[in-house]
Order: sequence, then C-alpha cells, then structure tokens
Amino acid sequence: MPGKTSRTLRGGGTAEAILAVAERLFAEHGVFAVSNRQISEAAGQGNNAAVGYHFGTKTDLLRAIVRRHSDRIDALRQDMLADIGGSSSVRDWVAVLVRPGTEHLAELGSPTWYARFGAQLMTDPVLRELMVDETFGPSIRRTLDGLNRCLPQLPLPVRIERADMARHLMVHMLAERERALAEGTHTPRTSWSAYASGLVDALTGLWLAPVAPAP
Repeated sequence: MPGKTSRTLRGGGTAEAILAVAERLFAEHGVFAVSNRQISEAAGQGNNAAVGYHFGTKTDLLRAIVRRHSDRIDALRQDMLADIGGSSSVRDWVAVLVRPGTEHLAELGSPTWYARFGAQLMTDPVLRELMVDETFGPSIRRTLDGLNRCLPQLPLPVRIERADMARHLMVHMLAERERALAEGTHTPRTSWSAYASGLVDALTGLWLAPVAPAP
C-alpha cells in the first residue's frame, strides 16, 4: 500500500504539471498548434505519451483544464447569488456574470493563462460546445433567469442578440487584460476588481440601451 500511495501522489503531481503547462501553451500558441509531445516535453516528462496516459485524447485534456477552474468560479458565483437574492437590478445580475471570473483570475496571481485559453475555445465552433458543456450549470442558468426578469420589455430577438454581444465582451476583454498583464503592457485599470467594475458598467449599458424601431 505505501508504494501504491506514493505512485498515486507522483501521478497526481505529474497530471497537475501537465495541466498547467498545457493551459499555458494553448493560451500562448493556440490549441491546434500545440502537440501532446510538446506538452510532455515542456512538463519535463521523458515519456512523450504522458499526456495520453494521464488524460486520453486532446479533448479530454481540454475538459480537464476547464474543470480545473470551473468549480471555483461556480462557487464564487453561488456566493454572489446568495448575496443578491431576488434583486431587480440589472447591474447586480451582470456583476454575477462577470465578477466570479475576474475574482478567480485575481486569486491565481500573475501571470495567468485561463482567460486566453477560454477565448481560444469560445472562438472555435467545436471547442465552444465543450466549454459550454463544462461551464453552463445551474448557477449560470439562475443568473440569466434573474437578468431576464429585469428586462421584460426587451424583445426576444434583441435579448438573444445582446446576450451574444455580452458573451463576446466578457470572453475577449478578460483575455485582452490577461495578455497585457503577461506582456507587461499598459492596462486601463489597476486590478481585476476595478476591471470588472468597468466591464459591468459597459454590459449594464448594453442591456439597458434603447431599442430602435424596426426599419
């Protein structure tokens, strides 16, 4: 048993190292530009089959990276949902969409790679389904239901359109700030919390913008 426990611990450490390296390489170079062999080598594994041994296919590896972050983000969102209750404020619900992700990135320290990794997945039609499957749980549904209750006057086609706009802003603005921090370039806000405030302002304005009459 001691030998088995030791091997399990070593295996867990190897798997975590592979996940961390894969996330960074995918974020920096693109999901399809990085091979399992490159990941194994960067993770210090002499066996080029290490990625497959621990995770199976590349799709399985991508899912594992998402799960590495999604539980914590979901827990932060559930805490915010408990705080706002049945709020009638659009801004409150928008904050529940935005702040769990930014708080998680702040907790990770700098540099991070998850926002850029997520953007890679969300811009690919196949990988996007993987990301949605792993992250669109009860807390997201409850948040969107709360937001929609605050916007009864918004026609359904406009609501769908603005949801797409909001998703693009959240995904790509977080990725842009993460990239700027990694490269040491200027960012307009000094912290992830302040950046979230600006994004919540913009998205609240997006959802509350007037709807022009149809031509």
